[in-house]
Amino acid sequence: MTNKPIILITNDDGIHAKGIKCLVEAMKEFGKIVVVSADESFSGMSHAITVKDPLYIQDLGEKDGVSYYVTNGTPVDCVKLALHTILDTHPDFIVSGINHGSNSSTSVHYSGTMGAAREGCVNGVPSIGFSLLSYDADADFSQSQKVVKCVFKDVLKNGLVKNTFLNVNIPDTNEVKGIKMCRQARGKWIEEFVERADPRGRNYYWLTGDFKNMEPESKDTDEYYLSNHYATVVPCTIDATDYASLNENKNYEL
Repeated sequence: MTNKPIILITNDDGIHAKGIKCLVEAMKEFGKIVVVSADESFSGMSHAITVKDPLYIQDLGEKDGVSYYVTNGTPVDCVKLALHTILDTHPDFIVSGINHGSNSSTSVHYSGTMGAAREGCVNGVPSIGFSLLSYDADADFSQSQKVVKCVFKDVLKNGLVKNTFLNVNIPDTNEVKGIKMCRQARGKWIEEFVERADPRGRNYYWLTGDFKNMEPESKDTDEYYLSNHYATVVPCTIDATDYASLNENKNYEL
């Protein structure tokens, strides 16, 4: 085990979620596992960090060779705490998930699961986020675990391009047809705030919405392959520069 990599595992559904437990089981054969997760769900927190409140770490000890830590911070906080406080050295890999729910298309920008993977990439650690297209707390992750092992074996063998992290989504099906590397679909959430009244008569608002694929005719996107029972791998980058616009060499004059 001393020659195997150190793998940091986190998520945004909290340390008690079934998804992270299944991810730990899938990853055990590949290295020394350290789990750092939150004591509650931080779904939808994207790349949020805690700067106005103190952060706490509780060492839960080791079980079956896996070290567990729980915090009150966001997924990105968990990664930062692991890198700078909990671990003596940077891990060799960071694996986030398995998220309960899709993080395909533009959902990647809202996801705490993917925020953790992005933070790992920022710090130069090869990072992957995994998500299952089911919000069921007791979802079946057996197909997901197969995809996790397949994708991680490839990363372990071939590495990742610098400043690139992977967004892996898995359909909620009894049989995944295969794994496709593809691009992110153009889409958006059609949202509304439902207005309600609390017991004291004060109005409050609850965010709801449905995802809309803006290019349903395209057959090279994550949304297309997921709808056809394929798992998808979308390589994501830290650099948000639009080089097509940059190459226009536009100059601004005051």
